[in-house]
Amino acid sequence: MYKIEEGIDNGAVNVNRNADMSQKALETSDLDHRVPMSRYVTLLFAVACGMSVANIYFAQPLLDQLSSEFGIDYSTIGMVITITQIFYGVGLLLLVPLGDLLHQRRLIIGQMLLSMLALVIVGTASTSTALFAGMAMVGLLAVVTQTLVAFAANMAAPAERGRVVGIVTSGIVIGILLARSISGILTDLAGWRSVYLVSAALLFIMICMFFKVLPHVEREVQSLTYLQLLSSVFRLFVQERVLRIRSILALLIFADFSILWTSLVLPLHAPPLSLSHSAIGAFGLVGVAGALAAARAGKLADRGYGQKTTGIALILLLVSWLLISYTEQSLIALVIGIVLLDLAVQAVHVTNQTMILPLRAEARSRLTAGYMVFYSIGSASGSIASTHTYAHYGWGGVSLLGATVSAAALLFWIVTSRSTTTASA
Repeated sequence: MYKIEEGIDNGAVNVNRNADMSQKALETSDLDHRVPMSRYVTLLFAVACGMSVANIYFAQPLLDQLSSEFGIDYSTIGMVITITQIFYGVGLLLLVPLGDLLHQRRLIIGQMLLSMLALVIVGTASTSTALFAGMAMVGLLAVVTQTLVAFAANMAAPAERGRVVGIVTSGIVIGILLARSISGILTDLAGWRSVYLVSAALLFIMICMFFKVLPHVEREVQSLTYLQLLSSVFRLFVQERVLRIRSILALLIFADFSILWTSLVLPLHAPPLSLSHSAIGAFGLVGVAGALAAARAGKLADRGYGQKTTGIALILLLVSWLLISYTEQSLIALVIGIVLLDLAVQAVHVTNQTMILPLRAEARSRLTAGYMVFYSIGSASGSIASTHTYAHYGWGGVSLLGATVSAAALLFWIVTSRSTTTASA
């Protein structure tokens, strides 16, 4: 009788054990083979990312207007952009890792609601203090874009992760570029304040759409405290060499990106060119062509061509500055240079993320946060260095600065790719 009962008990244990294993297998399957996002939802993610990140860059074509209205000198007006980027970096470190700890859907919608409030503060600012405070909030909350990227990577099947990340990341870069066009047009039509108030209204519409279509993705919550979560970001840098290399590349390429776009308004608005804000903003449309072309970089990385794509892109980045240096003599040279620069930056950025996100499936928000902190440092450094260099050395100095940073990025890639090959051998 005892043996029968023991057999029954063992059978029950085995059944429970098998059920547990089946449940774990199902959870793993759900993580690795979720129903892929439809193209509509993927594009909606890209649009939301573009709208959110554009808020950081709306001020770049408006630096002369802000300088005039708030009495800020040309040599320091770049601080408007720098403060935004610094707080964007703070948000990357303090807010984005929460995507591995909290329900991502609620986190995304909550950040977008607060971002809308920050835009209203900027649009109604009456003093430089209010302007800077509002810009800091805008930068802090714009990191919702990176939560969206990590969310998209979680939902995508491994074989299509590069493609999905490429589309969503393209939305970010296109948002950055279109921000200048939209900002210039709205400023000419209704003043600079309308830029931020219209953005707040559009963001509210996007929030309403997300309430309906943003997927409910249940997943295992990390059993970490908030401080443990933050400290784990630093541990990832120690443990993952690819993360370290790709983060430094991000710092350099986005410093280059900001060097161009932060100060470009100054020579274009000044004599002899004297272009309007709408015309200056239109140069952002030129950069979209390069960003769209670079979206394929994610597919190339999926196929194992990440290193080759990076090398070619960094060479194009260096070449772009030769053309950009002729801005005051030829707008055609500037247009070609902008296309090459944005193509190169986007190609490296998409490749970086496609290579980083698969490293730790359970820590994608933290991987994204760590990587994007370097992006933010590069952007902030590039912004302040660009306006300072222009004030003292003109556009020639800015072009030389951009070319120097490009050369440093290319040299760093050569050294690290060779050391990787040697280690593998």
